[in-house]
Amino acid sequence: MNIYESAEDYLERILILQEKSQDVRSIDIAHDMGFSKPSISIAMKKLKEAGLIDIDKHGYITLTKEGHVIADKIYERHNVLKEFLIYAGVSPDQAEKDACKVEHVISEETFEAIKNKMK
Repeated sequence: MNIYESAEDYLERILILQEKSQDVRSIDIAHDMGFSKPSISIAMKKLKEAGLIDIDKHGYITLTKEGHVIADKIYERHNVLKEFLIYAGVSPDQAEKDACKVEHVISEETFEAIKNKMK
């Protein structure tokens, strides 16, 4: 399934927030990402319609199985790329920023090669 970079970012952020606290709401995502609540609400509606998240009657957000697969993939890419860049001599702050950009566009072949080199 092809999804937009922003959707990948939201799914990854939900995963990260869930690891910190089981309960994730739109306002938590908005605060964490620095976006407005209405923007996040629109994005969450689209993710729900795509079957990537569930939202319960209290507004708590959870990843569906498919959403979790995508979030795990992006989060793994982010972490491996960040560590690779730090290993290559990039400052941690810059590595974090660059990993966020590269994680969405890197090919599977290139990512697997980097991941294998990092083992």
